[in-house]
This record gives sequence, C-alpha cells and structure tokens, in this order.
Amino acid sequence: MSVEAVFATTEFMGDTLTFVDCPGSIEFAFEAEPVLAACDLAVVVAEADEKKIPALQLIMRKLDDLGVPRILFLNKVDKAIAGVRETLKMLQPASSVPLLLRQIPLRKDGVVIGSIDLALERAYVYREYAESEVIDIPGDEKARETEARFAMLETLADHDDQLMEQLLEEIEPPKDAVFDDLAADLREGAITPVLIGTAEKGNGVLRLLKAIRHDAPDVTATARRLGLAEGGATVVQVMKTIHTPHGGKLSVSRILSGQVADAGELYLPDGETAKVSGIYRMLGKDQFKLSSAAAGDTVALGKLERVTTGQTLTSAKSGMKPLVTLMPPPPVYSVALRPKERKDDVKMSAAIQRLAEEDPSLSLSHNQDSAETVLSGHGEMHLRVVRERLEGKNQIAVEGHAPAIPYRETIRKPVELRGRHKKQSGGHGQFGDVVLQIRPLPRGAGFEFTDTITGGVVPKQYIPSVEAGVRDYLKCGPLGFPVVDIAVNLSDGSYHTVDSSDMAFQMAARLAMKEGLGQCSPVLLEPIMKVTILTPSDATAKIIALVPQRRGQILGYDAREGWPGWDVVEATMPQAEIADLIIELRSATAGVATYQAVFDHMAELTGRLADAAMTAAKAA
Repeated sequence: MSVEAVFATTEFMGDTLTFVDCPGSIEFAFEAEPVLAACDLAVVVAEADEKKIPALQLIMRKLDDLGVPRILFLNKVDKAIAGVRETLKMLQPASSVPLLLRQIPLRKDGVVIGSIDLALERAYVYREYAESEVIDIPGDEKARETEARFAMLETLADHDDQLMEQLLEEIEPPKDAVFDDLAADLREGAITPVLIGTAEKGNGVLRLLKAIRHDAPDVTATARRLGLAEGGATVVQVMKTIHTPHGGKLSVSRILSGQVADAGELYLPDGETAKVSGIYRMLGKDQFKLSSAAAGDTVALGKLERVTTGQTLTSAKSGMKPLVTLMPPPPVYSVALRPKERKDDVKMSAAIQRLAEEDPSLSLSHNQDSAETVLSGHGEMHLRVVRERLEGKNQIAVEGHAPAIPYRETIRKPVELRGRHKKQSGGHGQFGDVVLQIRPLPRGAGFEFTDTITGGVVPKQYIPSVEAGVRDYLKCGPLGFPVVDIAVNLSDGSYHTVDSSDMAFQMAARLAMKEGLGQCSPVLLEPIMKVTILTPSDATAKIIALVPQRRGQILGYDAREGWPGWDVVEATMPQAEIADLIIELRSATAGVATYQAVFDHMAELTGRLADAAMTAAKAA
C-alpha cells in the first residue's frame, strides 16, 4: 500500500515519461492532489471487485473535479471471475463518463492467455515479463471481437458524426481515424478507455505504455487546463516537498512552460525570490543531477526554502497567482504526542513541522487547556506512518495518546457566600471582604459578572480585582475543569483603609468562590458534536446501528447529492466517543467512509462516565 507519491522518470520508445505512483487509500489520498493538478494523464489501476467500487468512485470523482484525462487499467484479469463487460457494467457507476473497453481477454480452456486489441484488431498471447506474441484473432473469438469492437465504435461515434455515418452505412472506418478519435475523446475527458492485464507478470503493461505514448495529452494541454496562457514566462508547479537527510529540501516540480536553469531565480506568488540550488531527475530515492529542465519535465529543485507544495513559481518578477488551490479535507483522527525524553521537545516540534511541510494534509495544534501537542490527520494508519517517520527518519522516540476532551463544569443551584481574606504581619496587613451571589446561567451563556455595591462598602477601584479573583478561580472548579454558564454578583463587603489592596480582594473573591461553588451542586459538562457521516448506501444500516452504541443520536439520513450509491447520515455524538470513530466507520465500509464534526452544544455528564473523566483529569 503506497503511503506517499513516488516519482520515476524513464525512457520509452524514444520518449521521456515520468510516472508518479500515488496512494489509492483514502487516508493518503491528499498526496495525489498536487500531483494530479500538474500531470497530463492518470492511470487508475482497479480490480474486478465489487467491494472496491466506492474507493474507485472517490478517485474517479477527484479526477472529474480536476478535469484530468484518465485510463482505467483493469488488473488481475487472470483471476477475475466475471467477464470483462460484466465487470465494466459493475464499475460504470464509479465513472461519470463512459468506460470504453479497448481490449477483451483471450481465453483458452477458460484461462486468460492474452488479449484482443479492439482498435488494432490483433490478438496478443501473454509471455511472462516479456513482450506478448502477436497472433491472428482465433476464429472462435472473431464474433466476440466484432461485437465488442462495434460497441467501442458506437461510443466513439457519439462525438464523431462522420464515424456515426460510417457505422450506419456499415462502412469499416479507417484504423487511423479510430485511433485519432480514441486519443481526442480521452484528452477531452469524454471517455475513460479501459485496458486489461496482470501487472504482477508484466502482462498488458507494454500495450498500456504504448497507449499512454500515443493518447496522452502533452504539457501544453495540461497548462491550458490549469488556465495558463501559452508563451511568455517560465511557470513551475510544485507537486511535492521532500526533506532528504543529506541534500536538504527538494521541491518536486512540473515545468509547465519555459525553462529552469541551475542557480536560476524563480519568484513566489508574493514576488519574493527563490534561487534554484540543484536540479535533479527522480527515480524513486535516487537523484541524477541536471543542468537545466524544460517544459514538460518533472524534476526536483533544490533548497527553495520558502516554497511549499502546491505553489506556482514563475520567472516573472511580479510573481503570479497559484494555478492550484489545495484544500485538505478536515482531519478525522488525532493523537497527542510528546517525546519520551524532555530534551527532545524542541527537536520533535521542528521535525513535525518538516513532516507537515511534506504532507500538507497534516495539522498541528497546541491545546492550551491540557498543554498537549495534538497531531491530526486522516486515519490511524496515516498518523502511524507519521510517528514511524518521527522515530525512524528523525530518531525521536515519542509517546502518543488520545487528546484530552475539553470537559467543562457548571452549577445547578444558586448560593450567596462571604469570602474574607485577612492576614496580619509586620507593617501593612492584608484585608479583603466580599459577599458574592452565585447563580447558574442558561447553557451556552458563558460568564457574567455584576456588582450591586452601595455606600462604597467595597471601593470602586477594588471591584475589578474581585472580578479578576472570580475569573481566576473559574479556570479550575471543584470538579477539576473550567467553569462555564455562571453569573456572579458582588453584593456586599468591607475594606480597611490601610490593609486593603487589589491582591487582598482577589484572594477574598477566590475564597468565596472556592467555598461557594461546592455548595452549588456542581455538574460536569461534555461537548456534543454535530456529525455528518458520508458512507456508501449499502453500509448505511451498519452506520445507523453504530451511532447509538457511541451514545449518539440519529438526526436523519438522505442520499448524497451527486453521488449515486452514497448516503449522508446526520447525528449528534459526544466528542469523547469520536476519538476512534473513523476506525469503525472505515471497517464497516471497506475503508471509504469519512465524517465531519463541528461543536453543537454542551450536555451534562453524570455517573460512571463522569467519575472516569474526573479521575483521568486528576491523573493527567
């Protein structure tokens, strides 16, 4: 399973091709977005497996959104139980454009031994890890080939009036015209050609390479798709950021127009200069130094320190607006990290920042309440890989645990209490005396402080100090959490002309709050989230059953607009139950469900769960 985009540039039949292996898993899918934006063609590798259609649908939908032409390579055709055309009917809901079969399997005694190319009208017998043997189409396969070829031509004729006329008049179209139609329709995104093979044995791969070489659009078409005018300045699109142990930072980039030379200058969108320090051709982890790169090349540019993934660089001194807007999906899984050794604290923070630069879908935050460093991403595996990189690549041993839940506490009944702080020592003493009226407020009202002092029993200059003392105590109430939804009124008190001070009245207020809140029937509050779950329809029943098991409440569900075979489930759920929700959702949906959660309200938590939350807070 790929966990990051890996680049390889090679030669094929006199052409230079760069392949980028992108992850197919939803947890690492964002790796592909900056790559897809700047690539000419996507090859989607799929299997004849009904369970994997939702995952395929996610990928095809993203290609639709980005307008990227694509070929579908139907892999493991030797193990497929269903026929290829039945498989295409099964897979078609995943694609918004027709899946166009270009090859059909050649079978002998029920075993796939090769393929028949419907455009070339030739048969190929597979030879393991070698070029296939070309043979005439066997007589018993001719009828099947004729039928499948006519279906392919019919689809192409939807975009070619001349071909439509030829089919109606039963005139055999020239092969060159068929190939031109295949290439044109692919480039326009009107069809998704389907090729077959078994990659593990190299079967069908050469035909795929030849189709790529002949049909893929060139870099000028990709530049147009991104809205770039022809000619003019050099334009470079950054596809990935890599921090290497010895070579420093590399920005893997596609040259969309112009030329880049080593030690040349490029400009960021804000007009700041970035100097290229090394140009490298990538082949996995290996790099080969170049003196320059031209339009169409995909290369790594060295030490562009302020440059980030997704940025557009140019030779124009004014810079240019980014051609691509990267919008990472909201995180669905978080872990609080800390180094096993305190001395690694700064080192860990710097390493995580580098990892977040390499993977923009990671987000890092600091929880002020719990003093935790929280790393968020797109699943358990996603964050496990990040931790492995921290420990392996950066040699930092870390510990991880679920982030603290932001519990709060409030009160159920009012009370009035006096707080007096009196301390006598040599010289001036300390004296502050207040009477506080404490009462609950409606949920979500926050905090309110008032005073009804008359006759100057508490001088005006000390009233802000009383409020400051109250607020300070509310940071950690009798249950151990911040106190909310409470009103405090200063109604009475007394002072000493010599011993009273700001600090004395702050202390008096704290004493009154400490004693008073314990008498107000304090109760724990937990955050309740509004959760929107996106799931394939065949798993909706499982999801609806799962929600109550996590103390959730179903609000409703409906078909997901524009997504055939998908539903949207709305629910409310305590934040404490969401920490590992994504693991169960993915398990129930072959790894494709996701969710979004936003804060909705605070609700009382009592009994065993409240006791456990308070015990955990004290331990922390």
